[in-house]
Amino acid sequence: MKRVLILCTGNSCRSQMAETLWESLGNGEWESESAGSKPSGYVHPLAIRAMQELDIDISQNTSKSLEQFRDQSFDLVVTVCDNAKESCPVFPGAKETLHWPFDDPADATGTDDEKMVVFRRVRDEIKDTIQTYLSTGKGPNQ
Repeated sequence: MKRVLILCTGNSCRSQMAETLWESLGNGEWESESAGSKPSGYVHPLAIRAMQELDIDISQNTSKSLEQFRDQSFDLVVTVCDNAKESCPVFPGAKETLHWPFDDPADATGTDDEKMVVFRRVRDEIKDTIQTYLSTGKGPNQ
């Protein structure tokens, strides 16, 4: 089984969504983990809600530190925000490292319904990017 680690700064939105999307889209061929360079300590409630819309439950997920994965081997490490790329430019246990920056939905403003528009867009962008990678072996800008 191949292993992927998705890194972000807080591990509360993008990387959490990507972890479970990768697991569900990987057809049992991938094990996915996610972590943050500065873990927030929680999973964002609107990320949970956005994933529930796809019948994926991340309500029991936890925000994890990339330090717990430093000595592990991964086929792929993907950074999904610029801060994670800067704070973790080299991951020694990775065969391949890719950078796929997505907007941070936690920065969305307005009512929860207005913020959900951004969470859904980012979730769908992550899903599309993972599906493309899994079918072609290439992500954006490759």
